[in-house]
Amino acid sequence: MEEQIVELKAAILKAMAQPTRLKILESLRSGEKCICEIVPTINGEQSNISRHISMMQKSHLVTTRKEGVRVMVNVKNPMVFDILDKVSTILKTRIKEQEKLLNQI
Repeated sequence: MEEQIVELKAAILKAMAQPTRLKILESLRSGEKCICEIVPTINGEQSNISRHISMMQKSHLVTTRKEGVRVMVNVKNPMVFDILDKVSTILKTRIKEQEKLLNQI
């Protein structure tokens, strides 16, 4: 059972661990958006972004719904942003440590 949980955790992290998908998630921080709004926000191509959204949907990170011809995307669980914030905190800590080393030179 424990192995299955580890695999599920890895699947979620794998679904997030790609620059375009991270940009998409960050663009959804302010709430639901149409794919047509995400494309210019992250400076990507619609077909590529749609593939990434589909992958994240299969991993239960985002949900989509049709609104006429528009496809609306939303983060399924806002705790995803807690994960992204924790990663940012780790990066800030690492940068501060590197700055201390640089100051010693």
